[in-house]
Amino acid sequence: MMDCRRAARALLVPVVRSARTVACRVTVLALAMTLAGCGRPSTPTVGGRTVVLRWGGDAEGGAPYVEADPAHPDSMRGFDVEIAEMIAKGLGRTPRFVQVAFASIDASVERGDFDVGLSGVEDRPELHERHSPSLPYFEFREVLAVRLADSARYRSLDDLAGRRVGTLGATLAYRMLLAEQSRTGLVAVSYDDDVHPYTDLVEGRLDAVLLDHIIAERSFKRIGGFLIQPDAFARGHYIAIFAKGDSALRDSANAVLRARMRDGSLEATFRRWDVWDEEQAALFQRVLADSAATRPEPSTASASSIARYIPALLRGAGLTLVLSCLAMLLAVSLGVAIAAGRVYGPPAVRLLLTAYVEVMRGTPVLLQLFVLYYGLSGVVRLPAFLAAVIGLGLNYAAYESEIYRSALMSIAPLQLEAARTLGLSELQVLRLVRGPQAFRLALAPMTNDFVALLKDSSLVSVITVVELTKQTAIYATNIGSWFIPGVLCGALYLALSLPLSRAARSLERRWSPR
Repeated sequence: MMDCRRAARALLVPVVRSARTVACRVTVLALAMTLAGCGRPSTPTVGGRTVVLRWGGDAEGGAPYVEADPAHPDSMRGFDVEIAEMIAKGLGRTPRFVQVAFASIDASVERGDFDVGLSGVEDRPELHERHSPSLPYFEFREVLAVRLADSARYRSLDDLAGRRVGTLGATLAYRMLLAEQSRTGLVAVSYDDDVHPYTDLVEGRLDAVLLDHIIAERSFKRIGGFLIQPDAFARGHYIAIFAKGDSALRDSANAVLRARMRDGSLEATFRRWDVWDEEQAALFQRVLADSAATRPEPSTASASSIARYIPALLRGAGLTLVLSCLAMLLAVSLGVAIAAGRVYGPPAVRLLLTAYVEVMRGTPVLLQLFVLYYGLSGVVRLPAFLAAVIGLGLNYAAYESEIYRSALMSIAPLQLEAARTLGLSELQVLRLVRGPQAFRLALAPMTNDFVALLKDSSLVSVITVVELTKQTAIYATNIGSWFIPGVLCGALYLALSLPLSRAARSLERRWSPR
């Protein structure tokens, strides 16, 4: 019997080893194919000919640029959608829409996520350095929107010295406001979307909004309650953006756009979306005459541009630190109270506090910030910075309370019984016996939470607080690259968090039992 088993094992071992070898090779091959597929996305071809034009845009930007069709939510509509279709048809391709955040269009097209970006992209100097922009196909005006009661009071940016003026970040309008901020003391307020600036204007959080006339007129039709001053403060152009290495595709697209300008198709599209005016006719004439006057001056990420942005990044880092410290102070204070209530409180109090913890931990902090700042604006209009402190503090209080509750519950019951036997009250037991030991146990996770809070503070940019990450995003968009801004931002975050970690470790060593 033993000889039979040995013989069977001798026969099976090579087979098993061979199977394992084959399995390993198949796994390695599959992994290699997966990694290869994670690189630059491939464009479908037929007979070596590309048949699809992938174009990226942000449907959140809304009409008349790109929006989901209300009748068919899976389809997009807008004049940029029609322009993408014109380009694709002229190239003999089929258009395919790719959703991308507006601020990431230039970076995404360069890494190959799609072939062309179209979503009200402004012609900026840095785009000509790092990408292949198309010819300008639409001219917009920067216009000032004010409340009806302030129509005679605020007619120019000089009139708004010391006042809050909102706009989209990393745009021509934002650059103008930053220049005025250093000259007159005007307060530039940056937004991530073009809806909330006008609602905040109507509600009194802003004194004015400077943005493209298309956006201003669309918002006026939607919400009203403000007036658009007639004078244009600047002019700019919308373009399509291609990767730096796709200049041949860009040139072909330019030829299509010129042809559509000549045959009236582009004019018909703009008329259909009610954005055609005499300025577009003049732009078409200049483009068809190959005028170079519409191109902005080139800009690079030079040492001088880095030096110009360093103060803004330092201000953002300072604001991030102050915001995080205040929010953590609120979180610790509330967390201690919640933990004590859940450990010592009556059943009804414990139930309510448990519900609070679960709600705050179970919903995104971004949603909580939106509700606190925008959702409750009809009840209380909190300043953006205060709303950020309260929002982060309330959210992190739930996490802190769990740390403190766990630390309190981890103290040996025999110690507590001994303290009570000595005649100490529950408050004295907490203050003299339970609390100090629990604090030592909670110090490490508290430090970890504060570092996490430093990073989560980047979320408050959605309610117009321009902290470190938002300043970095503006810098990166303006120079057309994330490398240098990303390195500087990471270094500043490390400079903020590493000293705290070292201080916490020092305290742990000092207070650890010997």
